[in-house]
Amino acid sequence: MPLLLTGRGFRNDLEKEGALALFAPLEGGTETRLLRRLRAAGYRTHLTSARGLGDPEAFLFQLHGVRPPHLGHQSVGRGAAVGEVQRVMPLLGGDLEGTAPILLWLLEGQVLSEAELSSLVRLCRRETRLKIVVEMGGARALRWQPLEQLLAVTV
Repeated sequence: MPLLLTGRGFRNDLEKEGALALFAPLEGGTETRLLRRLRAAGYRTHLTSARGLGDPEAFLFQLHGVRPPHLGHQSVGRGAAVGEVQRVMPLLGGDLEGTAPILLWLLEGQVLSEAELSSLVRLCRRETRLKIVVEMGGARALRWQPLEQLLAVTV
């Protein structure tokens, strides 16, 4: 239970590795405690789903285009059948201006491919302030491991 009181071990591993794969009990609650501890330590946190992430670098750091979902019969006039591209701001754009460390917490990380997971590891190496936690599924007890180590096991 000491882990839930301080979260110091988790934070030390996160700062050392940059990207962690997290396996949490399905009842929930432990992730929220860890997020609270990291916010108290000065991290700017973003909690989002990994579904629909696409290219992680473009989604997180660059202005990118998104097409609206196709809703059936639509006019094919100017936007064609697939719709017009809407420009979307990067998720972490404003937070990169400060000096505080940034934590990106990705839910449902099991849907990400190995290429997407390895690109997240590379992003953490390139941008040293960025730390990423990817929830990879459930477990009986809270456990984590470096995301790079998880990729080496699956290959």
